[in-house]
Amino acid sequence: MTHDDGTAGTGPPRKRQRTLYTGRMPAAAPRTVQILKADSFGRILLLGEGEARFVRRDLTASPWWLRLPAWWLARREALALRHLDGMAATPQLRGWDGTFLDRSYLDGAAMYQRPPRGDLAYFRAARRLLQQVHRRGVAHNDLAKEANWLVLADGSPALIDFQLAVRGAPRSRWMRLLAREDLRHLLKHKRMYCAHALTPIERRLLKRHSWVRELWFASGKPVYRFVTRRLLKWEDNEGQGPKP
Repeated sequence: MTHDDGTAGTGPPRKRQRTLYTGRMPAAAPRTVQILKADSFGRILLLGEGEARFVRRDLTASPWWLRLPAWWLARREALALRHLDGMAATPQLRGWDGTFLDRSYLDGAAMYQRPPRGDLAYFRAARRLLQQVHRRGVAHNDLAKEANWLVLADGSPALIDFQLAVRGAPRSRWMRLLAREDLRHLLKHKRMYCAHALTPIERRLLKRHSWVRELWFASGKPVYRFVTRRLLKWEDNEGQGPKP
């Protein structure tokens, strides 16, 4: 099956799989170092292979009735990471075979675990990182969650969890709109932890609400809450950290 971006993709689960990305999958079974997260869409494992560590999204842990959406989200992340190949401060795709998604491990803590209070250098670097991601034709699309922003061991920013990422021509109207939404979420975090450093232009941008945001709050968010809270039994802000 060939997708609209010209890449060869995998079929749905339980069908014959084709490798999306030619990254190396471990030959021997790696050891589990830590279970980072477990939910209805599978498990996120920190694995060890010799002295190296990497992160695996394991879809076998998801129930059968959620296997297809879990596969779709994982494939979406794999495609986004392929576009970001070689970029620092983003995970590097090791492999994706339709069941396991392996990516490089970034040594850091979530923003809510290690808040960058008053750290203007962090937010300047985070904005540059976002610009680099957007130039590759990727909009993250889930940056309201502090869990998706890392503070690395050296204090610099990194991004993880590209399951909802959107790919497209960087200069298209749609991608520019999504890029602005990514930036607005970054500025909301900056307002929480480094408000004194907000510029007048950034303050004006925070006051501007796009039609995407209005549509989400009017229709998408109620459906999301019903699915996550009633069907999946997730607690409020599970895995997200505080929101600004």
